[in-house]
Amino acid sequence: MIRVTVFCGSSFGTMEEFFEMLTWGQLGLHKKPVAILNINGYFDSLIAFIQTMVDSGFYVPPAVSKWILKEKA
Repeated sequence: MIRVTVFCGSSFGTMEEFFEMLTWGQLGLHKKPVAILNINGYFDSLIAFIQTMVDSGFYVPPAVSKWILKEKA
């Protein structure tokens, strides 16, 4: 049984899967956390974009709180 979904730097397909897992979580289709492995700041711009969505009221903070964000230099 999968306990967490982890995303690493890749391409558009990875982004599609990432947002799909977040959406499914919001819809209650799963309750698993979604993790981003942010190696060398690869996802910094995406994280900033999602924070802008939260700040603007377009994304609900409880959904963001399920994230596990791992920074690695």
